[in-house]
Amino acid sequence: MNISFHGAAQTVTGSKHLISLNNGRKVLLDCGLFQGMGQQTDDLNRSFGFDPASVNYLVLSHAHIDHSGLIPKLVKEGFTGKIFATPATRDLCAILLEDSAIIQRDDTKYINRKRIKRHLPLFEPMYTVEHAIQSLKQFEVRPYNEWFSIDEDVEVLFTDAGHIIGSAAVSLRIKENGKMTALSFSGDVGRYNDAILKSPAPFPQADYIVCESTYGNKLHDDSRPIADSLFTWIEKTCMVKKGNLIMPAFSVGRTQEILIALNELENQQRLPPVKYYVDSPLSLEATQVVRNHPENFNEVLREVMKHDTDVFDFKGLQYVESVEESKAINFDPNPCVIISASGMADAGRVKHHIRNNISEAKNTILLVGYASGPSLAGKLVAGVPRVNIYGDEFNVVAEIGQVKSMSAHGDYDDLIMFLNCQDLSLVKKIFLVHGEYDVQIDFGKRLSRKGWKVEIPGMHAVFELADQ
Repeated sequence: MNISFHGAAQTVTGSKHLISLNNGRKVLLDCGLFQGMGQQTDDLNRSFGFDPASVNYLVLSHAHIDHSGLIPKLVKEGFTGKIFATPATRDLCAILLEDSAIIQRDDTKYINRKRIKRHLPLFEPMYTVEHAIQSLKQFEVRPYNEWFSIDEDVEVLFTDAGHIIGSAAVSLRIKENGKMTALSFSGDVGRYNDAILKSPAPFPQADYIVCESTYGNKLHDDSRPIADSLFTWIEKTCMVKKGNLIMPAFSVGRTQEILIALNELENQQRLPPVKYYVDSPLSLEATQVVRNHPENFNEVLREVMKHDTDVFDFKGLQYVESVEESKAINFDPNPCVIISASGMADAGRVKHHIRNNISEAKNTILLVGYASGPSLAGKLVAGVPRVNIYGDEFNVVAEIGQVKSMSAHGDYDDLIMFLNCQDLSLVKKIFLVHGEYDVQIDFGKRLSRKGWKVEIPGMHAVFELADQ
């Protein structure tokens, strides 16, 4: 058998790893959308690097769009097999995939209006809402910690990865030529002190491991509580400068973490008295999915919920659903906090809010998550003086801030702790994916010093497994 890497290969997004058995069967691990890759993004998302119709099964680690967002396109182009996921992952995909299709549709309309004026060829969305709905019919849910067969020669196990609600590390037992090969895929590994979720669980002994490396060269700074950091930025921007605080935040995971921190400030009677908008229908739906899966919550949060029945709500919070309500925020002269998707500011309503606030010094754009270099959020973090938003140039006058301690990804200590359940002498190779190349080099050296045999696959690279 072999494994080939068609996304998240020496880059962070677009997770797609294809296992091809000698009998012709193919198992795809994740089917993610590339995000934040600048002008390359659309081209990367248009081509899989393999024939979707040739894939027999898809095993999905979690619902984040950079792991699930090309599933409707896979279905559109001929994939008819089953999609295996945890119950919470399926529930999140039910809203995320349709939302992705709607964003593509709306952004394409907006971009094409400009292209028409310039006499340029029109863009087409990669898939439609109908394709997203069709893909959901192919999902089959499985719980954590129970082996199940997807084929007479392939068994799968989900273990809790602690990254977002429903996230899983995927372990496979594959029979071939009378031999059993064990392969594990980390998905995205969460943190061991997450505000919401249980810690990542141990996973079975593997012969081969595919492991994410997003923060493989960093340690998160947890010296200051998230609630305190947010309080400082809200106080400075809204109360002192009388401006707006814009927070690009992923609808799943990061938005809920922010809401819990703001709820904590209210419980402490420290929440500044301004309006708080969550401007994302998707975030509202995602928060409800999170509420529906308390079985994933850690003990600390369960204890808080004994006296606070809704940790995702507080005074002054308003969820914004309609486009009209979203636009109306721009005409409110009062200082406010706007939490909106997407997290890297490359799509969705937050891009419009940044466009409307970036040219005034009283406002702040606060980055609270991972931002790849080519993304709008990445450019703002890098300190560029001007940015292009929907074809127009803007001077960066607003203050750009960052809360580095907020991450759903484990740092290198978390990743090594996750891997410590393995007997290193039995692991033939670990493949590092889902990370910038320089970060992977650093993490690879760290692992190599401990005795790991490390490979950093490039895009579309193929590796034989069973004979190594």
